[in-house]
Amino acid sequence: MLTLDVGFGDLRAHPPENHCGIVVLRLDSQSRKHVLGVLPRVLQLIKTEPLEKRLWIVEESTVRIRGGEPESDQP
Repeated sequence: MLTLDVGFGDLRAHPPENHCGIVVLRLDSQSRKHVLGVLPRVLQLIKTEPLEKRLWIVEESTVRIRGGEPESDQP
């Protein structure tokens, strides 16, 4: 799931292990142009990091990954 709804970042309400994967975009701007500009970085990371049963919080300069093992932060 790809969403701009930061409520999905609540691990208690939406445990990553209960989902096929959640990507929350926490961006300064939610304009179409800005979101589409960030997506290539997300797609590149999908090639190297598992998404299943994890929560990805995508911010302007980082991606925080929660759930699964190990827990990590990506630039």
